[in-house]
Amino acid sequence: MKIATFNINGIKARLPRLLEWLDEFEPDVACLQEIKSVDENFPRLEFEERGWHLETHGQKSFNGVALLSRHPITDVMRRLPSVDGSNEDTDEQARYIEATIKGVRIASIYLPNGNPRPGPKFDYKLAWMERLTAHAARLRNSELPTVLAGDYNVIPEDIDCHNPPAWVDDALTQPESRGWLRAIINLGYTDALRQIKPEGAAYSYWDFQRGAWPKDHGIRIDHLLLSPQAADILLDCDVDRIPRGKEKSSDHTPVWITLDI
Repeated sequence: MKIATFNINGIKARLPRLLEWLDEFEPDVACLQEIKSVDENFPRLEFEERGWHLETHGQKSFNGVALLSRHPITDVMRRLPSVDGSNEDTDEQARYIEATIKGVRIASIYLPNGNPRPGPKFDYKLAWMERLTAHAARLRNSELPTVLAGDYNVIPEDIDCHNPPAWVDDALTQPESRGWLRAIINLGYTDALRQIKPEGAAYSYWDFQRGAWPKDHGIRIDHLLLSPQAADILLDCDVDRIPRGKEKSSDHTPVWITLDI
């Protein structure tokens, strides 16, 4: 079972590239972020006529997440619960969708950027990460294989960015941001990429400015975190750099895993 996470940076702008990638790469599940579309305007027909099951949690012009699957999607949950697990969540930003696909609980996540910091956007990021950590603990306790996939907007370590000093004041590298990501891993989750490739750079994002892509001045912010039950059946993980090099690409590129299912 091949599962990929891909921040597409706008479904309207990237639809031809996304369909092309789906046809060529043939994932079983694609977790999308930044669809930037309300649910009713998402181009469902283009996917459904190709045999994809689809669930979205959209928002006009900003954010938005989706799950595409070759298999039926069940038990869909939109929005991240509060820390105590209640569904009384007033968060208006569409950043989280979760469902069961072929016996695996899979989430598509678009974590807040948090810049500028300090300030309300950084506070929102940290509060959101606290909610995600609490929910990750509940998912771990369910004992279902769980994959938390998405754009985390966190650079885990300095090795995960081309020029660490340039990011020292950014919300993506702050001790608090990295600390919450480690908190999820400390629950027993595995960073799939580092499980397969423990050393070396493996960027998933290159800015559109300053020639970042041709110079390979990237960062790693797109992650797949696996519960112990999912980590036990992990076969492979890598970054698919091909989409980023194409015309009218997203500034992100897919990261994927293969599970023994």
